[in-house]
Amino acid sequence: MKTDDLMNEFERRMIVQRYSPISIQNYKSAVGSFLQLAEKKYSHPLEITEADIEKYLFWKIEKHRIGTSYQRLIVASIEKFFLSMFNTQLNIKHLYPRTRNKSLPVYLTTREMSRLMNNVTNLKHKCIVQLLYGCGLRLNELLHLKLTDVDSKNKIILIRNAKGGKDRVVMLSPLLLESLKRYYQVYHPEEYLIEGQGGGVYSEKSVQNIVKNAASKAGIIKKVTPHTLRHSFATHLLENGTDIRYIQELLGHRSVNTTEIYTHITDVAQSKIKSPLDLL
Repeated sequence: MKTDDLMNEFERRMIVQRYSPISIQNYKSAVGSFLQLAEKKYSHPLEITEADIEKYLFWKIEKHRIGTSYQRLIVASIEKFFLSMFNTQLNIKHLYPRTRNKSLPVYLTTREMSRLMNNVTNLKHKCIVQLLYGCGLRLNELLHLKLTDVDSKNKIILIRNAKGGKDRVVMLSPLLLESLKRYYQVYHPEEYLIEGQGGGVYSEKSVQNIVKNAASKAGIIKKVTPHTLRHSFATHLLENGTDIRYIQELLGHRSVNTTEIYTHITDVAQSKIKSPLDLL
């Protein structure tokens, strides 16, 4: 079986079904990795058994230490691929993880965030960090922002076709706007707000390295990723008294229950409850 041809057809069908570019990318990546291994043994996907899928998941968990979210994506992607391409419903519901990871999000304090910002000197890199933190963007949302999505008059940025296929609007900080104006005068992007050296979509890995290096220079020992800045955005808004419903809209969460995870951090941080250690 030719994995590339299958992936192209799978992509075409998802486009027709109006999946977002980010969802298509995630589904293709997860299925493609699985099929590249399976094609060494089988000549057609329908020869693949549910036991093969289970063995693959076990290997990913043991070898690559994947989390429950990525396991869920793999199973959903394979299930969608077989249904879309061959109208075959696989019996793999038991391969979904039984519980979701309940760990609290890693975030930076305002002091840590300030230190990180101060260690970004490159103008383009500074705009990237300011967009991630100042607007609470996901990495893919940042990469696919276009010049036309920035409304400087109304001080807003339009996030198009985000997770779940929904558009949303976020605030445009005056500080960020000034940075973007200087950036535009120097770099002259043509289509995307943040472009690579030859134009087009900026590198995902480059953004990850920019954030990681800035955190390292700032002496922050936490594992800091672009998503950490999104977590920090939400946490700091809550700490400043912003209504959780507004934060839900800004983050693009379908349910406020998803957003409420940040209250577990701020409730304890802002409470006046004393540790029993201080009562001795």
